[in-house]
Amino acid sequence: MAIEIRNVSRIFAINHMELEAIRDINLNVEDAEIVSIVGTSGCGKSTLLKIVSGLDRATTGGIFVDGWKIEHPSQKNVGIIFQESRLFPWSNVEKNIDFGLSDKLSKEDRRRIIREHVELVGLSGFEKALPGQLSGGMMQRVSLARTLINRPRALLLDEPFGALDAFTKISMQKEVLRIWEKEKTTMILVTHDIDEAIYLGDRVVVMTSKPGRIKTIVPVQLPRPRNRTSADFAVLRKAVYEEFFDSDEIPADYVI
Repeated sequence: MAIEIRNVSRIFAINHMELEAIRDINLNVEDAEIVSIVGTSGCGKSTLLKIVSGLDRATTGGIFVDGWKIEHPSQKNVGIIFQESRLFPWSNVEKNIDFGLSDKLSKEDRRRIIREHVELVGLSGFEKALPGQLSGGMMQRVSLARTLINRPRALLLDEPFGALDAFTKISMQKEVLRIWEKEKTTMILVTHDIDEAIYLGDRVVVMTSKPGRIKTIVPVQLPRPRNRTSADFAVLRKAVYEEFFDSDEIPADYVI
């Protein structure tokens, strides 16, 4: 699924004043590509993602998926995962994943599809567990399965691992790549984590502070699986950091 963001701006009315969140965003995301978007807090990254998903409307411009303009949310075309897992605390893993499946499916088909997605995200054996009995990473796996169960052609990730510890975050990043390699889903990732952006993305889009605009796009021409400790990875990390800081302000850890 190819996604085209055309001249998108978003202005909010707050206390009788206009607040411009993003301005004139133009970006094409190719079929099966992973694009990472980074920027400072408040630069409009999440606003842009909500507009792409259909959860919000652009003030000007539009989002086009395979040439068709997005006017409202569509689980079949575009799925979105937020930082919070947003699971139903009273429902077990199976029932949370089942939410949103068509009522037209037979019970046998529902059970089969749910089982396949439980296995896809590595949660076999936890089908009857409630969210309160799961770790943060496991809850995000449930969210991922619930989003993927309708086979969306594009997946939007809004800081999906921001609340996880470092080790769980790395594990979930590998999980997303494993699923991407199997499904070849088009993905847009919003993150504050530059390493995550480079590790997952085919391109890293750097946004300016408010109003958010595209400052630069850094191609990530590294083979997968990527080595975060390699010199080539460090060069890219430094290039992205330099879009935010002067060279003498970059933390010593990131200087080649």
